[in-house]
Amino acid sequence: MKQPPAQNIADLRAIAKRRLPRALFEYVDRGAEDEVAIDTNRRALEQIKLRPRVLRGVAVRSAQQMLWGEPMALPIAIAPTAVAGMLWHDGDVQSARAAVAAGIPYTLSTFSVTALEKVAEGAPGGRLWFQLYVMNDRDHMRQLVRRAWNAGYEALMVTVDGPVAPKREYNIRNGFNMPITWGPRLMWDFATHPRWLLGVAARYKLTTGIPGMVHHATGPSSVKDPNKSDASLNWDTIRELRALFPGKLLLKGILHPDDARMALDAGVDGIVVSNHGGRSLDASLATIDALPDVLRAVDGRMPVMVDSAFYRGSDIVKALAMGAGAVLVGRAAVWGVAASGQAGVSHAIGILGEEIDRVMAQTGCTRLSELSPHLIWRPRY
Repeated sequence: MKQPPAQNIADLRAIAKRRLPRALFEYVDRGAEDEVAIDTNRRALEQIKLRPRVLRGVAVRSAQQMLWGEPMALPIAIAPTAVAGMLWHDGDVQSARAAVAAGIPYTLSTFSVTALEKVAEGAPGGRLWFQLYVMNDRDHMRQLVRRAWNAGYEALMVTVDGPVAPKREYNIRNGFNMPITWGPRLMWDFATHPRWLLGVAARYKLTTGIPGMVHHATGPSSVKDPNKSDASLNWDTIRELRALFPGKLLLKGILHPDDARMALDAGVDGIVVSNHGGRSLDASLATIDALPDVLRAVDGRMPVMVDSAFYRGSDIVKALAMGAGAVLVGRAAVWGVAASGQAGVSHAIGILGEEIDRVMAQTGCTRLSELSPHLIWRPRY
């Protein structure tokens, strides 16, 4: 009997889990250390309730959002994810095309397996952002930034919450790292998932070869560990990037209001309140709990976005009502691409868009500008 199509993001996750090798699925699905932060993000979102208004005439609605003077069809953007291209053949390009078709921005990761130029060529006409990890090889970093601008990327998103690598013990147990190091445990895992093996690994092997980290520094370098995160990253680096990149500059990983104020002083164009989806500091507070203080610190002087554990349209509406300009979705998109490539990502975006529209109607709102903190209820302890 044919299975019904995915009705929600959790259904897409279940399809991805069945299809992917365990190592790949856990790489994108799980968090750091004891994975407390993943639970923290979800519990915080679930504790927030919406206080609906009724009898407001909501027959005509629009979820269009403006960002830097340009429209977004929905108040969401695709967050950077490292291995979309390993979940589906050409998954980075497929994901970008889905975002372009939906009229929302797409963020390509430094750790993608597809060159930033190829993604731009494969998804023309869209709003592309390039996420940057600052590595020890600063010359290579500057080259990447110039390449992104030359390829047409509208924004540079600097991830600032990873001065050192997080502790993800399941990757060690699964024998998985990026670039891929082949071992018996990983080879058996891949071999026992034939749909993925034939649809992804075999296609790469017969065409371009198994992809690696295309944005890593290669060749001889005078820098020790050139592709290791640079723990010396500081506000001077951000000011250098501000001077180097002519487009919009975003910082991803802000949780403290003082850092938000410093971002303003550094000339940043927007920030993403993020705890890396629970994949970095496991003792982190939830992003939805950090959002109000950051919004007060910024005081409307630049867009504030948020990510981590947004799997329902109601989650997104809560963040927008609190004052966020948009929500970045990461796992929802990678579960979609793992399920069925571009069609899966489009389906994930469609699910979230339909749910946002439904919740807007149920709360008495016809435009995003009508969402406000008056709709938010939080428990008093």
